[in-house]
Amino acid sequence: MSAGFHRIPRRLFDGLAAGGGGAEAVRELAAAQYSKHVILLRGVLAAAGAAGQEQARLASQGYALLAAAQRRDPAAADAVIRYPSVGAWALRTARALSDDPTGPAAEPGGLCAVAAAAAIRAGLDTEIDVPVIDGAVALPSLGVASVNAERAVVRNAAGGPDIVWPGGRIELPSDTRPGAPGWSGLRQIRAGSLELRIDDVDPFRMPAAPYLSPRLSAAEVRAWSGTFQQAWQLLEQHHPLITSEVEAAISVIVPLHAPSSGRVSSSSPETFGAIALSEPSDPCTLAVTLAHELQHLKLSALLDIVPLTLPDGERRFYAPWRDDPRPLSGLLQGAYAFLGVSGFWRRQRHLESGDAGIRANAEFARWQSAAAQVVATLRSSEQLTPAGLDFVHGMAQTLDAWQDDPVPEEARTLARHEAEQHRATWRSAHDPDRDW
Repeated sequence: MSAGFHRIPRRLFDGLAAGGGGAEAVRELAAAQYSKHVILLRGVLAAAGAAGQEQARLASQGYALLAAAQRRDPAAADAVIRYPSVGAWALRTARALSDDPTGPAAEPGGLCAVAAAAAIRAGLDTEIDVPVIDGAVALPSLGVASVNAERAVVRNAAGGPDIVWPGGRIELPSDTRPGAPGWSGLRQIRAGSLELRIDDVDPFRMPAAPYLSPRLSAAEVRAWSGTFQQAWQLLEQHHPLITSEVEAAISVIVPLHAPSSGRVSSSSPETFGAIALSEPSDPCTLAVTLAHELQHLKLSALLDIVPLTLPDGERRFYAPWRDDPRPLSGLLQGAYAFLGVSGFWRRQRHLESGDAGIRANAEFARWQSAAAQVVATLRSSEQLTPAGLDFVHGMAQTLDAWQDDPVPEEARTLARHEAEQHRATWRSAHDPDRDW
């Protein structure tokens, strides 16, 4: 397993700064994220070696099997290494091993589970001990097995893969069998050229996200799939740039509970390639959610290569899309996301008519204006690196070019009213005498 040195060519950096970048830029970011996962896995191995003999033994076994799976079938092993939850698990495990090697989170045997998943995908004969955490064995990119024991063994041989422990056995899916009771495999959504896994079982699928949904029913999966197919048709026909970037960036959907009002979505720098969201209400809402979270994924991955902001201090800022004051790094994330949202509505508004057309034009006008205001705040903050100044300048050029796009007066008035109402409510909750 090798990790490369990554830098973003200037033309791709400029494309990303303008709000897009295209599939080529996203593939560069994805390659850097793969290297990040390799480095994190090595970090687990190193931290386990320093933590004690048993931890070192477990981590070494897992790493050796993972390397063997990669030699056997590089594409199969790489699919596991780059899987979003692997990054989150490796980061948190390496930290836990360094901070408290005896703590429950310091479980280097998880590297054996990562390796077992790679061996199964690569068709490599194996037999390896894996940890059981909270009654489950998680095999990243494959699924989770319910196990009534402290440890178990994953085997892969001619008869197919299985998990065994004293008094129990679960057959895992193969080309000739669907898997046995006790196994919760990941389901897939296919929409045109897009293939996504629904991960509603892996404990590290989106560790920081609230509202994580339990296992979806088959009927719920069908409902999600139907909405995705319609949303993807909309994107393919009318938003080709978003389509190409989503295909290159997003491979996993993590379902969330919807809160008491509205819907939620999120992404994380720990889990590049995954986005979390509650069940979408309609194809257009899903399409704009994909556009929004895509921007967060791109920017988070870019920040792993190029620092754009100085360390956050105590200063906080008004964000037109949040109810809470934001540090500068969060302000940049939001502005970049709503640059993407503005671009979506800029095209989508021409496909709508009547009340829906007014609403679409208002969405464009509001978020273009909001993102432009925040970009001005970013540029005057003195908290951007030189690269950050260049990046935000590229954002400003795009938003400024959209400033004079014609918008019906009714829509512009609606957008202005909603923006003013949000700011007034926000100020009343956060020190109205302060100049935010």
